[in-house]
Amino acid sequence: MRKKTALVSEYLENISGNALAERQGFFKASVHRRNGVYALYRRNKLYYVGLAVNLRGRIKHHLKDRHSGSWDRFSMYLTTGDDHIRELESLLLRIVDPPGNRQVGRFKGAKNLGKDLRRWIRWEAKESEIDIFGVRRRKVRPGEKLYRTRPLRGKIVRTTALKARLKGRDYRARVLVNGAILYAKKRYDHPTEAALEAIKHRRKLNGWSFWRYERTPGQWVRLRELRK
Repeated sequence: MRKKTALVSEYLENISGNALAERQGFFKASVHRRNGVYALYRRNKLYYVGLAVNLRGRIKHHLKDRHSGSWDRFSMYLTTGDDHIRELESLLLRIVDPPGNRQVGRFKGAKNLGKDLRRWIRWEAKESEIDIFGVRRRKVRPGEKLYRTRPLRGKIVRTTALKARLKGRDYRARVLVNGAILYAKKRYDHPTEAALEAIKHRRKLNGWSFWRYERTPGQWVRLRELRK
């Protein structure tokens, strides 16, 4: 079994700023050129959050820069690596919003789900209108029911790509926000219905196992994961 690596290896909390000068030997021996995240406090209230590859030097520098006199105690958290400390700092800045920080942290490559939430709210409003009045403001294709249950409805927040591979051939489709599956420019209500259309020579096929969707960037999983 693989052993998990701890994010924080060592830490100090609620230490007087004067200790940096009065206990230099300790900090040189234990924290010298170590990386991590630190927090500055003023009268037990958070004032500033930062990261550094040299925690001791950075905090000591704050005794003389623009933050001088604005804090009296500090905490430091030494990390085992520096791969994620910038994102960790950004996370803290967005949550606590310290008065001493001028910039808001950013998440590189992360997607803001705010747009998806707004789209979801608009979609729910339209669906609610349909439930109340029972009419869709669009033409209904011959043979199409006005309102049909779709098992994927309510399980995604944005149009999601689907893919499948069988006997060396690739298949592509999309799940729309309303739960419909778009394959070969036609809409299907059920994953199996779309899969059988793709593999026409098969009479039995489980669409939940056939299709995969991208749950996170680069991670494609079976569509059946959405049923759990």
